[in-house]
Amino acid sequence: MVMKLGASIVICIWLLLVILSPITESSSSNDDSNPAVLDTDGNPIQSDAEYYVRPAITDVGGYLTLIDRFGNGSCPLYVGQPNVIVDNKISIKFTPFIEGETVIRENRDFKAVFQTLTTCVQSTQWKVGEVDQESGRRLIVAGYDEGIGGYFRIEKGNLGIYNFAWCPLDVCPNCRLNCSPVGAFIIDENRNRLLALDGNTLPVQFEKANDVSSI
Repeated sequence: MVMKLGASIVICIWLLLVILSPITESSSSNDDSNPAVLDTDGNPIQSDAEYYVRPAITDVGGYLTLIDRFGNGSCPLYVGQPNVIVDNKISIKFTPFIEGETVIRENRDFKAVFQTLTTCVQSTQWKVGEVDQESGRRLIVAGYDEGIGGYFRIEKGNLGIYNFAWCPLDVCPNCRLNCSPVGAFIIDENRNRLLALDGNTLPVQFEKANDVSSI
């Protein structure tokens, strides 16, 4: 009788652990030491919301947008900045790589996708593109990419200012990556800019969008 009672207790404890283990794992996945990235209102950036991205320093271009690099209607489009702030801003949605995350966190991988349609009939996801022959920098281009080239992260620099970076360690923790912050450089006489790796850093801010823009 004692042995049967003991066996029953062990079985009950085992079943309890099996039932509770998914709950414990789920709660720990949301307990992240990486702080949430904040928008201009001081609220965490949400994965189900849209945001405009603007430079944190004046006189360094306008809101991030899609750029026709050669100005002739060619495709693909590139991620960049017009020289001045314009009204037809394009919002961006950020999707965390880590399943179940609902906010964007510092130094965590995510996809960035412009919320618009284009005449190029292409994905508006950000990805690492080709090397610019003149500057030697890897450009940020619009296009579909499920690999490591399609994931970015946000870092927090001096004075609490954010910048983008490419270093997808969540996606591929064992990869040998040539990590780099995301900056911008001028491409034409109108002082339009393209986003690129392997150079300067572009400080940015995130402004929550109230509607979806299109081009």
